[in-house]
Amino acid sequence: MTTLTPLGSVDLGRDIDPNASPTESVETNTNTTPDTEFSPPDSPFQHPFTPKNKRVLAKKKLSTLTLEEKVSLLTAADFWRTKSIPEKHIPAVKTSDGPNGARGGIFVGGTKAALFPCGISLAATWNKDLLRQVGQHLAEEAKARSANVLLAPTVCMHRHPLGGRNFESFSEDPLLTGKLAAQYVRGLQERGVAATIKHFVGNEQETNRLTIDSKIAERPLREIYLRPFEIAVREAKPWAVMSSYNLINGVHADMHEYLLKDVLRGEWKFDGAVISDWGGTNSTAESVKAGCDIEFPYSTKWRFDKVLEAIRDGKLSEEDIDRAVENVLTLVERTKGSDLSAEAEEREDDRAETRNLIREAGVQGLTLLKNEGSILPLNPKTTKVAVIGPNANRAIAGGGGSASLNPYYNTLPLDSIRKVAQQPVKYAMGCHIHKWLPVASPYCSDRTGKQGVTIEWYKGDKFQGQPVVTQRRTNTDLFLWDSAPLAQVGPQWSAIATTHLTPTTTGNHTISYMSVGPGKLYVNGRLALDLWDWTEEGEAMFDGSVDYLVDVQMEAGRPVELRVEMTNELRPFSKQKQFNMTHKYGGCRIGFKEEDQIDYLQEAVDAAKAADVAVVVVGLDAEWESEGYDRQTMDLPSDGSQDRLIEAVVKANPNTVVVNQSGSPVTMPWADRVPAILQAWYQGQEAGNALADVLFGLKSPSGKLPCTFPKRLEDTPAYHNWPGENLEVVYGEGLYIGYRHYDRVRLPPLFPFGHGLSYTTFEYGRPSLSSKVLAPEGSIELTVAVSNIGDVAGLETVQIYVHDEKSRLPRPEKELAAFEKVELDAGETKHLRVKLDKYAVGYYDTSIKRWIAEEGTFKVLVAASAADVKYSVSFDVKESFTWIF
Repeated sequence: MTTLTPLGSVDLGRDIDPNASPTESVETNTNTTPDTEFSPPDSPFQHPFTPKNKRVLAKKKLSTLTLEEKVSLLTAADFWRTKSIPEKHIPAVKTSDGPNGARGGIFVGGTKAALFPCGISLAATWNKDLLRQVGQHLAEEAKARSANVLLAPTVCMHRHPLGGRNFESFSEDPLLTGKLAAQYVRGLQERGVAATIKHFVGNEQETNRLTIDSKIAERPLREIYLRPFEIAVREAKPWAVMSSYNLINGVHADMHEYLLKDVLRGEWKFDGAVISDWGGTNSTAESVKAGCDIEFPYSTKWRFDKVLEAIRDGKLSEEDIDRAVENVLTLVERTKGSDLSAEAEEREDDRAETRNLIREAGVQGLTLLKNEGSILPLNPKTTKVAVIGPNANRAIAGGGGSASLNPYYNTLPLDSIRKVAQQPVKYAMGCHIHKWLPVASPYCSDRTGKQGVTIEWYKGDKFQGQPVVTQRRTNTDLFLWDSAPLAQVGPQWSAIATTHLTPTTTGNHTISYMSVGPGKLYVNGRLALDLWDWTEEGEAMFDGSVDYLVDVQMEAGRPVELRVEMTNELRPFSKQKQFNMTHKYGGCRIGFKEEDQIDYLQEAVDAAKAADVAVVVVGLDAEWESEGYDRQTMDLPSDGSQDRLIEAVVKANPNTVVVNQSGSPVTMPWADRVPAILQAWYQGQEAGNALADVLFGLKSPSGKLPCTFPKRLEDTPAYHNWPGENLEVVYGEGLYIGYRHYDRVRLPPLFPFGHGLSYTTFEYGRPSLSSKVLAPEGSIELTVAVSNIGDVAGLETVQIYVHDEKSRLPRPEKELAAFEKVELDAGETKHLRVKLDKYAVGYYDTSIKRWIAEEGTFKVLVAASAADVKYSVSFDVKESFTWIF
């Protein structure tokens, strides 16, 4: 039995999770965000320019602070904000997730926001100018959420196809990642919003992400995993960097002196703030000394009194504190200055120009992998289309986790295709691919008859007395990690959620229930699922049980009462001892699915037979690809249902186009039999419209793969050491991730890095170099002509790789050194000019701890993909030279 502690005297280090919820109630049917005693309502926006004296202003404010005030700034004020000290003219700064949209202060069901294509889809555009525009529009979206700091971009590498957050980050190649990230950061910051480039560093998996030790040798650490950050720091100077959860070579990222102090601030001269990932601080003195400036979110676990104690004990000096606080204040000055005006309520800012940009980014990211017989584009006037598949009539717009948000709207493939097609369009779902049953929300109403759930909150975890807070939530995804009303209910709470579920058909329907803490589900007053002492963990991002199912006979139109009793006591019990806490997050998820009445596969076959072309929309979704866990297989879910669907459809109609929506490669056992394959990624709120634009040839596709699509999971470079053992993962493939591996072992992939087709044809001219010798501080200009010799306008990405003819240390066969995207009308030719400098030829030599360009000959490869080299030309480095940054 847990002993309750009064709120005023609670020991946060023992009784509740210090990283749980903000300390104020959140009404989820409004756009407001919480205030706390640490974060008075004092914000929104500052001018979109940044004078160079921001650090000078920060130093002046620093000089006015007491030691206690300084220390208070080293921990966040609540879940999303830094601490304010109004009497010293220091406002709070509000942060917001994330990489493909500014969500605001509520994780599920908050303020509506623009949903951009995910990171890998943006990378598939290979368009630096477009990424800068995306950053600019994201800044305006952040301002509409009254946020000053966007927790983005994500630049972790695609080390393995099963990485749960691959969709959120850009690529397997560090140069492509770094160059695009730099433009994204520039766009954000020139509009006055801070970028927080993340996760620094070695966070390539979600399995055991809080405790995994990434064992990375120095060369791959420098040349692959640090390099995107290095490029972004050099070219865009992000105002913030987020440290990762994991350890790197035995030391947690937030307390890694070598990486934060020696490399980031020492070699690279990084001039911004370092913030921890949420709950990713792992020490007191060590993290402050190493250079982790702000701990997020609010917590008393490591800082406050413990920092003061560390100073008294000589483990920290006041100079250590001043250095960190100066970085915090510089971030405040860059984003808000001394603006202490009230933080504005979050608002929507649904702009036509942002919609257009998202649609264009979607079109440019769509990647045509195969188009035998020129099945695509479809003729909208004459082609009878069957739209088939589990993703055809759903909004598969983004992955799961902190990149998710509540979009202004969604466009569905089926709807968008029907808008363009002038012939009737048949539709068939084909199969289910649920990981968990869909949320029950559309069928649910609260006691007033509105869609949603009524939650009654009690002080303490025993349901005693009267409810102190009553809320309505519109969603039955009730993970309450960032929105429990702790100020009213205390650190230990209990709650009863009630809703009435009304089915549309009669049948033996299924309800699913997943619990975070102890929970019980009652159906019409009878206990249906008892998860009070659950032990088997599921794959929910913020902890939780597996998804349990119960079948209930229901009648169409007749409501069924669902009631959930839950508390925020930590489950499983074993974790209370493991994490030295009794209470953490609470909440649950209620799903619902009506009994199937038809044979979906046969319906799909019939639709395909009756059409000229079958468009099968398959893939993953935010449940299969998410922060918090990695994929278990590269196969399409679920249990082969989608592969069987594709095989049946292409047998019924050879004119089949497969559209795959996923944020990473999937196995395609049918690839040889399907004539046309389009990789559609997760493309945000304009996903359906962008897809229709390309399918019907309103726009020519121009995406190129930012990652290799292997034939089999067993072919991948990290196959032997993923996801590690005993909380260690050895990056045993070294430098040879992605196309570097496939080049080295001469293993043809299914589709190579950089591959992507168009509806037109491009011809490359023979390249020339402005010089045959590269000097240490000089550059060489490569010129190449590209012609559109087809009948329609299009965009082509020219990829420049460099091959070192002879190196003292092993090097990849070729490495991407530059890329440019060019738009060409039919019959048009343009000359591209690309600069190559020392960064195009160097590698990191661990014996001298410097980058080196070795004396010798370098071959420049002009290519349309990693497997399609058009021409080569060479230059020399006459004498070896080295550098640090």
